[in-house]
Amino acid sequence: MQELVSKVGVLILGRKRPGFDQEWNQIICRRSLEALKSVGYQIVGAEAPVVDDATIKAALKLIRDAGCEALVMLQPSMGHGQLALTLAQQWPDPVVLWATPERPGDGKVSSCSLVGQHLWGSSLRQAGHAFELVYGDPDDEALRADLTRAIAIARTAGALRRAKVGMIGTHAPGFIDLAAEPFLLRRTMGTQLHPLSLPQFMERVHAIQEAAVKKDVQRVLDLKMPMDGVTADALAMNSRCYLAMLEIIEEEGLDGLALQCWPELPNLLGQWPYLAVSRLGTEGRAVSIEGDVDGCIGSLISASLGMGPGFLTDWLEHDRDTIFFWHPGMAPMNMCNPIGSAGGPTLAAHFNIVRPLVVNAEILVDQPVTITRLWRCDDAYHMTAFEGHTIPGRRKLTGNSVLVEVAESDVPARFDRLVHAGMPHHVLLSFGTQAETFRRLARALCLEWV
Repeated sequence: MQELVSKVGVLILGRKRPGFDQEWNQIICRRSLEALKSVGYQIVGAEAPVVDDATIKAALKLIRDAGCEALVMLQPSMGHGQLALTLAQQWPDPVVLWATPERPGDGKVSSCSLVGQHLWGSSLRQAGHAFELVYGDPDDEALRADLTRAIAIARTAGALRRAKVGMIGTHAPGFIDLAAEPFLLRRTMGTQLHPLSLPQFMERVHAIQEAAVKKDVQRVLDLKMPMDGVTADALAMNSRCYLAMLEIIEEEGLDGLALQCWPELPNLLGQWPYLAVSRLGTEGRAVSIEGDVDGCIGSLISASLGMGPGFLTDWLEHDRDTIFFWHPGMAPMNMCNPIGSAGGPTLAAHFNIVRPLVVNAEILVDQPVTITRLWRCDDAYHMTAFEGHTIPGRRKLTGNSVLVEVAESDVPARFDRLVHAGMPHHVLLSFGTQAETFRRLARALCLEWV
């Protein structure tokens, strides 16, 4: 996992009365901070231990002022359990509790760190405050991986609480399983849904300045993508769509954007916006088609966890061990075969409503992948994730497609379980094996895990 956070807040829980092995306390603190620095974090707040409400509040102010988006709490010697509730009041996002080991050798108990973090974790759970718990020696590579994952989960949960996702139009006709419920979304994850007008978006597309369009068209030409049945004359309208979406994202301060792309856009603008969507995804932005708001949020989660925004796709067909995923040509290009290679991005017209511009390209094979979905059903949010490996397809289709061999067999049983849980017809495919990370994030967000 590529961790995206450089600054983390670190609180070291101290003791007003000396106790346990204070020499070991100092040693394990120093080694823990060195471990965090070695994996790329800038530490804020660990200059002095926190021992009461006042010192916690002061340290958290420094951490917030520094722009930290995740918080790690060390307890090298078991401290005051009541302060867990103070922290919960002052820091609304999940906190990472890191329990460190006892001093090697025989003799007295040196720290009770795991006991102290157990106490804090139990108290936070009963207070309804999310946390991640990691335990291990700072020099242990497995511990460092667990810690990195825990920080990413805490950061992502906090980012969702502050996120704002735009929805241009509504879900595509008939795709009622994609319908968004803004207040449930706000109550569950804190995310704000910002509805936007589809006619006003089309007006904005036409209003983009010609000079900006020409400059952007040249950027696309510089990619040297082959064209199949279309010409460079088709690029200007897609550049308008791309620039209009960028303007909206920046003007409205959006973290993600869902677009109702059919039937209005190909019929009224004369084009599908899928090249624009592919480019935005390649740049790391969470953008979904067909008005799939929850799919967009899933993409935002994937990007926040360091996996990139992923490929939002239909589950086209399956057998016992494999799933064939396909969508009509809007995957991030960095998930596809390279430009100019066999199966690389080619600009073409849509196979159905035959208008430009889609990006026909095969998703890279021999890649570990995680398939995920966030969705609403029964007035609650659900999440699932499972892992697989991309393999050469048995047939070729226009658009974007990939065959995935699933790590756990009996795909039909999984599909049956997910459909009966109300999972929509889009899923998100991201590179990497992070199903357990998604499960833990679902726990932090109090989502139903399927």
